[in-house]
Parts: sequence; structure tokens; C-alpha cells
Amino acid sequence: METITWHDFEKVELRVGTVLEAIDFPEARKPAFKVRVDFGEFGVRWSSAQITKHYTKEELVGRQIVGVVNFPKKQIANFMSEFLVTGFADENGDIVLTAVEKPVPNGSKLI
Repeated sequence: METITWHDFEKVELRVGTVLEAIDFPEARKPAFKVRVDFGEFGVRWSSAQITKHYTKEELVGRQIVGVVNFPKKQIANFMSEFLVTGFADENGDIVLTAVEKPVPNGSKLI
């Protein structure tokens, strides 16, 4: 594992946002949803998320998630992802979302 400095960590904008919409993404190589998330002052952004094993589109709406909002946009199939959805792989490699325990304002930074 590579060691980083506190200054390096401070560069990563890990922000909380609320999922406004989740739709199927059939063009993705691996099963995924497109999610639209409100990051408060950082705007509403779209991303692709390979989270179809543990979540339905309906249960994602209204849920707060954690995303990295200062990576450059990334093209995934015919779609531009505007932030990175964060999560952890379970024992099968399926993603479990990083989330907050209690509601916090959209755009709040992980500190």
C-alpha cells in the first residue's frame, strides 16, 4: 500500500449527494445503472454505477451516497460519467454503496 500525505487526501473531493433518479444502462459492458445525484452547491451530476446486485432503481431514489466529484468526466459506452460512485466489494465482488448513517446536507465533504 502506498502512503499518501494529508495534503494528497485533501485534494480528493468526497461529497455526499442524494440520488434523484436511477435508470437502466443497457449499453454498459457490465450490468449498471445511470444515476442522477444532487450534490448541492456542486450541482446535479450523472454517473454509471455497477450496483445492480444489491440495489433496485426504486430503492436508490432518495438515498444519500458518497461520490468523488473532482475527477475528470469519463466516457462509459455512449455516456459521460461526471463523478465516481464509491462503494466496497462484497465477498462476490458486487458493490455495496458507501453511504452516510444520518442525513447531511448535499455537497457535504468527507472530513
